[in-house]
Amino acid sequence: MTAREENERFDHLTRLAWDLHGLGYGVSLVVPITGSPVLEMLTGKGTKVHITVIRRYCGWAFTWRPWWARLWRRDKWVVAHADNAAAIIAAELKA
Repeated sequence: MTAREENERFDHLTRLAWDLHGLGYGVSLVVPITGSPVLEMLTGKGTKVHITVIRRYCGWAFTWRPWWARLWRRDKWVVAHADNAAAIIAAELKA
């Protein structure tokens, strides 16, 4: 992945972090030395969820999984450019 793509990934996660924080969720952006950045979110039930942003055929998309899951769920994603991406993720995690 190019430096430009890494910067785009970081920008999307940062924007999502502020949006989720605005909705009242606790979030932390984890930037490891190796690997991709991950957004950690605490749900209302106290469950930790990992959110990442990936490139898909439609552009950038957020995907999430519980902290204990080893694989990312292919059916849980939302387009990163959506104005209401944080609200969609929060609603999915409440269900």
